[in-house]
Amino acid sequence: MAEPKAQTSKTRRCGFVALVGAPNAGKSTLLNALVGAKVSIVTPKVQTTRNVVRGIAIAGETQAVFIDTPGIFDPKRRLDRAMVASALASAADADIVALLVDAKKGLDEETRGIVTKLAGVPREKILVLNKIDLVPREQLLTLAKEANDLLAFARTFMISAKNGDGVADVLDFFAVRLPEGPWHYPADEITDLPLRLTAAEITREKLYLKLHQELPYQSTVETDSWKELADGSVRIEQSIYVERENQRKIVLGEGGRMIKAISMEARKEIAEAVERKVHLFLHVKVREKWGEDPERYRAAGIEFPKE
Repeated sequence: MAEPKAQTSKTRRCGFVALVGAPNAGKSTLLNALVGAKVSIVTPKVQTTRNVVRGIAIAGETQAVFIDTPGIFDPKRRLDRAMVASALASAADADIVALLVDAKKGLDEETRGIVTKLAGVPREKILVLNKIDLVPREQLLTLAKEANDLLAFARTFMISAKNGDGVADVLDFFAVRLPEGPWHYPADEITDLPLRLTAAEITREKLYLKLHQELPYQSTVETDSWKELADGSVRIEQSIYVERENQRKIVLGEGGRMIKAISMEARKEIAEAVERKVHLFLHVKVREKWGEDPERYRAAGIEFPKE
């Protein structure tokens, strides 16, 4: 297939691209690189992305709406099942599906399972081999052939989302392949994630970065209140939910030092995101089996599985 060229037509295009792949394939890092700003949290912890996050990029006359989906894996708990269902639904609804593969891991059992699932999705699919800076070129070519033997991809890209290599080529491709039509969002909008949810995601990222070794996956953050103050600043109260009292103590830290550190880093980044001064108040709460509470799913914007 011929290389896509920079779009010269004045015809506007707009469409949705689902970024799918195994946990930690680099979907959130790629989304941020495509948009040119941080719209999705990135941590070393697997299954960090829970919500369907949309990042919006402009390429010539094309508005590309990228959907950062939760990693697709073998679900065991209710929350896992909800996240995987959300990812597959996003793929089915998108105009183009981009399968992101960690080139260092290659086509492991998890990724092969995703390829099998995508075979039944009636959408154009591209393959994006990520983290190419960590793998010899010969190995990349073999991996690309192996993947395309499993599923015929419309295009194959080799990139490093972390350092930006090859990302512009991916965006150029979407600029000419997405359908013609009016833009769905204002030109200066980079995400449709509500500010309350953005703020909660930022705090969750700091929580994971500080405690990803000590704190189990079963924790979440919700924004309880958002109050605009007379001086232009905003007062935000958030709850960090954990499942056991010993987890609450870990989050608080000795003398409250850990929660203060998390709050300080989260407050700084939230202030940058909302472009105003932020007063952030964090409360750590124990809620056993919060992963079985439908309200927690609604707050995260994902559907609660019945089984």
